[in-house]
Amino acid sequence: MAKCPKCGRKLTLFDWRPNCPGCGVNLVYYGMEERLLAEADSAEAEHAVFQQRVDRLKASFVGSKLTIIRIILSVLPIAALMLPLCTVSYSGPLIEATTKSINAIEIYNLVSSLNFDSLFTMMGSGILGSSFVGYFGALVCILLSLVIVIVSLFMLMLACSPKGNPRNITLNSLAIILAAASVVFFSRFSSGITAVFPDFISASVKFGIFVYIGTLVLLLGINIIIAVKGVNVKYKPTFVGGLPSEEYFELVKNGTDVAVIHEKMAVALEAQEAEREKEKAEKEKEEAKA
Repeated sequence: MAKCPKCGRKLTLFDWRPNCPGCGVNLVYYGMEERLLAEADSAEAEHAVFQQRVDRLKASFVGSKLTIIRIILSVLPIAALMLPLCTVSYSGPLIEATTKSINAIEIYNLVSSLNFDSLFTMMGSGILGSSFVGYFGALVCILLSLVIVIVSLFMLMLACSPKGNPRNITLNSLAIILAAASVVFFSRFSSGITAVFPDFISASVKFGIFVYIGTLVLLLGINIIIAVKGVNVKYKPTFVGGLPSEEYFELVKNGTDVAVIHEKMAVALEAQEAEREKEKAEKEKEEAKA
């Protein structure tokens, strides 16, 4: 059963009029002003939060010279993967000697056409199992490292968020560890396969993987420097009901009564209006002198 929002009287089905039979208040419009004020405060507060996010996004990319350098270093690892990462050579009777250079494009083609059933069968082999475990491990590690690099590139949009620096450093560290692990696994594959077929196949890592790891180390270094020095985020002034948004959020956080907040808003709006009138009067005075 409904109650009157003002006096608390219980309303029955026969109380169909818009006014409370107890206190006479209009049940439709009672508290509407407070609701409208609350909605206005909420809309301005949401705009203030959104504006802060936009300001942090901007600072993440062009907040300082270091952040601009970070953008370049974030792209370099992807470019480094276009360099030769390793080579695999084949030779033997009735087989033309062939040396194949592997980079990111070749890895993509390899994965897209890879027969995983055959690979898992080879991993279970007593003779070649260890070698193909290394092959599979190298493939997985370099792909995961690339995925982390791409994710960290997109995560730059949140670089100035509270957890931005720890997240960037963690992602960079993981990418380096996985890239180093891929070298270890591929070396295991190379030594194992060469031991079984010494005159038929050989494999070796190339400079591209070390360039890739080097770019990741540089990226990690710049993120550590940025974390130490910090980025000065230039927040655009925002207001909620005339109050600076920082002050409003602090009042709300402290549990300040809504009526008290609105009183402060009224004072702030009066002060802003007085300041505008003063500026207008000074401008008219200067124009009159001119």
